[in-house]
Amino acid sequence: MMSKLLLICFLFFLSCSHLLLSSSFSFSNSTKICPHGQALDLLQFKQSFSIDNFSSRLCNVLGGTPSYPKTEHWKEGSDCCSWDGVSCDLVTGHVIELDLSCSWLSGTIHSNSALFRFPHLQRLNLAFNDFSGSSVSAGFGRFSSLTHLNLSESGFSGLISPEISHLSNLVSLDLSRNWDAEFSLLGFDSLVQNLTKLQKLHLRGISISSVFPNSLLNRSSLISLDLSFCGLYGRFPDNDIHLPKLELLDLWGNSNLSGNFPRFSENISLIDLYLSFTNFSGELPASIGNLKSLQTLSLVDCQFLGSIPASLENLTQITSLNLIDNHFSGKIPNVFDNLRNLIFLFLSENNFSGQIPPSIGNLTNLYDLDFSYNQLEGAIPSSIYGFSRLSFVDLGYNLLNGTIPSWLYTLPSLVELDLSHNKFTGHIGEFQFDSLEKIDLSMNELHGSIPTSIFELVNLSSLKLFSNNLSGVLETSKFEKLINLTYLDLSNNVLSLTMSVHSNSMLPNIAFVDLSNNNISGIWTWNMGKYTLYHLNLSNNSVSGFEMQPWKSMQILDLHSNLLQGPLPTPLNSTYFFSVSHNKLSGEISPLICQASSMEILDLSYNNLSGMLPHCLGNFSKDLSVLNLRRNQFHGIIPQTFLNGNSIRTLDFNINQLEGLVPRSLIICKELEVLDLGNNKINGTFPHWLGALPKLQVLVLRSNRFHGHIGFSKIKSPFMSLRIIDLAHNDFEGDLPEMYLRSLKATMNIDEGNMTREYMGDAYYQDSTVVTIKGLEMKFVKILNTFTTIDFSSNNFQGEIPECIGNLNSLRGLNLSHNYLIGHIPLSFKNLKMLESLDLSSNKLSGRIPQELTSLTFLEVLNLSQNHLIGFIPQGSQFQTFGNDSYYGNPGLCGFPLSNRCTTDEIPYPSQEIEAKFESGFDWKITLMGYGCGLVIGLSLGCLIFVSGKPEWLVWIIDKNIHKIVRNKRSTRGLGARIS
Repeated sequence: MMSKLLLICFLFFLSCSHLLLSSSFSFSNSTKICPHGQALDLLQFKQSFSIDNFSSRLCNVLGGTPSYPKTEHWKEGSDCCSWDGVSCDLVTGHVIELDLSCSWLSGTIHSNSALFRFPHLQRLNLAFNDFSGSSVSAGFGRFSSLTHLNLSESGFSGLISPEISHLSNLVSLDLSRNWDAEFSLLGFDSLVQNLTKLQKLHLRGISISSVFPNSLLNRSSLISLDLSFCGLYGRFPDNDIHLPKLELLDLWGNSNLSGNFPRFSENISLIDLYLSFTNFSGELPASIGNLKSLQTLSLVDCQFLGSIPASLENLTQITSLNLIDNHFSGKIPNVFDNLRNLIFLFLSENNFSGQIPPSIGNLTNLYDLDFSYNQLEGAIPSSIYGFSRLSFVDLGYNLLNGTIPSWLYTLPSLVELDLSHNKFTGHIGEFQFDSLEKIDLSMNELHGSIPTSIFELVNLSSLKLFSNNLSGVLETSKFEKLINLTYLDLSNNVLSLTMSVHSNSMLPNIAFVDLSNNNISGIWTWNMGKYTLYHLNLSNNSVSGFEMQPWKSMQILDLHSNLLQGPLPTPLNSTYFFSVSHNKLSGEISPLICQASSMEILDLSYNNLSGMLPHCLGNFSKDLSVLNLRRNQFHGIIPQTFLNGNSIRTLDFNINQLEGLVPRSLIICKELEVLDLGNNKINGTFPHWLGALPKLQVLVLRSNRFHGHIGFSKIKSPFMSLRIIDLAHNDFEGDLPEMYLRSLKATMNIDEGNMTREYMGDAYYQDSTVVTIKGLEMKFVKILNTFTTIDFSSNNFQGEIPECIGNLNSLRGLNLSHNYLIGHIPLSFKNLKMLESLDLSSNKLSGRIPQELTSLTFLEVLNLSQNHLIGFIPQGSQFQTFGNDSYYGNPGLCGFPLSNRCTTDEIPYPSQEIEAKFESGFDWKITLMGYGCGLVIGLSLGCLIFVSGKPEWLVWIIDKNIHKIVRNKRSTRGLGARIS
C-alpha cells in the first residue's frame, strides 16, 4: 500500500515538472522576442553612423580589448535581443543594455537621436568610437534607470548637459578622455551632490576648473575616482580621508592643485595613487606605511621634499614606485628586502645622495630601474643575482665610481643600459646576451678597447661611448652585424679607424654618426647609410679627403679642424649645417653652393679659399643664419643683395681682402646680431644706418679704410643692443660720437645676478670673435651675453672724452688709445665698476689721475702712458698692482710705482670733486658763523688791550704765528712749482 502511494506521488511530481518546464520555456520564448519598434530604433541608430576602424584605434591600447564592428550583423527581421552588444529584459523584452564600445562607429549623436528612445536602459557603453561634433546632451539625462554610463574616448565636446546630474541611480560614470568637453560653472558641483550612489567616477581630461569638492571624500561607497587633467585648483583637503572601499585615486595633471600628501585612514584599501604633475608638496609622512594594499604610487613632478620614510618597507604589495622629478634628499633607504613585488622603480631627478642600497638585489621581479640625475656616489653593489626580468637600467648623471660590476653584463633581458655622466673607470666588459638595444656609457673615465661583444649585438640601435679614454683601432668590418644601428657616437676618445673595401654596405640604417675628436686620418671611404645618414661629425681629426660623398639625406655635415685639401665640396640641397672651417681647402666658392636652399649655418672660415664671392651668397636661403668666411683670401665686394625676411644672425668676413662699401641692403637683416668686417679693405664713412638694426650686439670694423666724422644719426636711439664695438685702426676723426655712446643701453645696468649667463648662438653653433683687451688680442670662442667692450683706438679722434662714458657702468673693456684726445680723465669713470681694462695711452690727456679710480676693484689692466698727466699717482686697491708701463711717458707724474718720487710726504691733492666745490664759491653759512665768532673774540681782545695796554704775552703769540704762516706759504709755492 505504501509503495503504491509513493509511486503515485512520484508520477504526479514528474507530471508537474513537465508542465512547469514546458510553461517556462514557452514563456521565455515569447517574452524574449524584441519589440518591433525597438528593433527599428536600433537600426535607425545604426544607420546614422559610418563604419571606420580608425575610430576605435585606441581600443586595444587603452581599453585592452579588440575592436570590431558590432552593428555590422544587425539585420531587420531578426531578434534584436540576440544582436551583438544588445541585452534585453527576460520578462518584458525591453532593451536594458547597449555595449557598443570599440565598434568602429563614426558620426554625430544629435539631440533627436534614436538612442534616446530606450527609456529602460540600465547600462550604456559607447566608449572608443568617434562621435566628433557630439555633446553630452540633455538626452542622456532621460535614462532614469541608468546605473552605468561609459562615453570615454569618443570625441564628445562642448558643455556637458546639467541633466546628466539627474541620473540618480548611477553607480558608474566614465566620461574620460573627451578632451574638449567641459562642465558648466556649477555643473560639476551639482553632479557630485546628486549622484550619491557613485562607486566609480572617471572624468579624465574633462574641464572642471573647480576646487576639489570636499563632499567626495565622504562617499563611503566610492571605489574608483579619476579626476586627472581636469583643471582642479586650490588646496586639496587636509582632513582625514575615510573611504574604506577606495581603490583608485587619480589626480594626475592638475598642476594648480596643491596640498600635502593625503591623510588616509588606516582601514583604506587603496591600490593605485596618482598625484603626478600636481603641486603637492611637503614630506612623505610615516603613515604612508599604512597603505598596505598599495600597488602603484606615482608622484612625478611634484614638490615633495625630505627623505623617504623607512615605513615604505611596509608596502609589500607595491609593484610601481615613481618619484621622478621632486626634491627628495638624503640616502635611499635600505627598505627593498620586503618590496619583492616591485616591477618599476623610478627615483630619478631628485637630490638623493650616498650609495645605492644593497637590498636592491632582492628585487628579483624588477623590470625597470631608474636612479638617474641624482648625487649617488660610490660603487654599484657587486653581489647581485637573479635579475632575470630586468630590462631597463638608468643610473646616468650621478657621481658613481669604480668599475662596472660584472652582473650588468649578464642580464638576459637587458634592453637599455645607461651609466653615462659618472666616474666609472676600468675596461668595458663583454656582454653575454644579445638583447641590448641601447648602450650609453658616455662621459666616464673608461679606457681600453671597445669589447668585441658589442659588435655581436644584432638588436643594437644606439651606441654612445663618447667622452672616455677608449683607444685602439676600429675596423669598419666589425660593424657588419649591426644592421639595426641608427645612432653611433664615439667622439672624444683616442680611437683610430681602418676602413675596409666592403665597408660601404655596412650600417645600412645609420642616421647619426659622431666620431669627432679622435685619431682618424687619411682618405674617408666609409660611405655607410647612403639613404639614411643625416648627421655626420668628423671634426677635430686628421681626415685629408673623401673618396666620394654618396649621401642623399645629409642635413648636418661637420668636418671642421681636419686636413682637408683641394676644392671646396658642395653641400647637398638638404644640408642645413655645413662646416669645413680650419682646413686647407683652396680655390673659389662655386655658385652651385647656392642650390643648398635649406642652409642655415655655413662656416668656411680658416681656409685658403680665394676669388670673388658669388653674388647669390646673401640670398640663396631664407633660413641662412650664419655665414662665416673669416680668414681666407676672398677679394672683391661683399654680396649686395639679401632676402626680405631673412634669418641672418651672424656675418663674419674678418681677415680677407674685401673692398668697397658696406652694403646698405644689410638694413633688412633684422635678426642680425654679429657683423664682423674687420681686417679688410672696406672704405667709406661710418655706416650709421646700422644703428636701426634692433638686435645688433657685435660690430667689428677694425683695420679697414673707414674715414671721416662719425657724426650724428637721425635714428632716435641707435645701437640699443650693441655691446661690443670695435672701430680700431681706421681713419675716423673728429669728436668721439657722444650721441652713440649715450645710446648704448646694452652696456648699462646689467644685473648679472638676475640674468641667465648664456653664449651667443644656438646649441650646435656658437658665435666667436677676436677683440683687443687688456693689451692682448684675444679670441673669444664663445661670446658671453654679459661681455661688453669698446675699442676706438688708433684713429684720429680729437677733443675731450665725453663724461657720458661713465654711464656705461657694465663696460668690461675701454680702449681709446692712439688718438688725439685732450682734457682731463673724466671723473665719471669712477662709475665703471665692472671695468677690467682701461687704455687711454698715446693721447694728449692732461691734469691729474682721479683718486676715485681706485674704487674700480675689477680693473686688471691700466695704460695711461704717453700723455701729459701730472701729480700723484693714486694709491690703494688695484692701483697697487700696476707697474711703470702703465704710466711711462708722463713726466709730470710721481709716486709709486715710478722712480720719480714726490718731494713731500703730504697726502695727494684733494679729488677733483672736492676742488670743484671750492672753485665754484664758498659756503655763506660757514662764513657767517666764522664772522660772528671772530667779532666776539676781536671785541674781547680789544677791550683787554685798551684796559691793560700792550700785553707782552699776546704780542709774542701773534708775532710767532705770523712768521709760521709766511714760511708755510713760501714752502707751498715751491712745491707747486716742482710738481707742475
